[in-house]
Amino acid sequence: QVKLVESGGGSVEAGGSLRLSCAASESHYSRYCVAWFRQTPGKEREAGAVLYPPRRGVPFYPDSTRGRFTISQDNAEDTVYLQMDRLEPKDTAMYYCAAAPEIVCLRVDDRYRPAMYTIWGQGTQVTVSS
Repeated sequence: QVKLVESGGGSVEAGGSLRLSCAASESHYSRYCVAWFRQTPGKEREAGAVLYPPRRGVPFYPDSTRGRFTISQDNAEDTVYLQMDRLEPKDTAMYYCAAAPEIVCLRVDDRYRPAMYTIWGQGTQVTVSS
């Protein structure tokens, strides 16, 4: 199965931007639904963005990030990005990229559920100061 490695996290002031990267051990994500999740102490892991199919770049966003976050992939289809703009303190979290069977992206009630994803990266920390 594909191996995922995140990078690009850091500390920014509110209103700033960061771009996270998720590199895959394979040359493409064509068989997967790919998502970015985030988690803070005391809170459940929540979805930040979902990409389906990765090779076509069809995105899905929950209300918490829609309009501020953009998920995409590179031309080689071996890296998925999360562009985060107008960051807010509430965005502070450990961010993880994850992959699931392609069908997960087709299910409205499943695409944002962490339990649907079986492949996870190690995470990258994002801290937004007020």
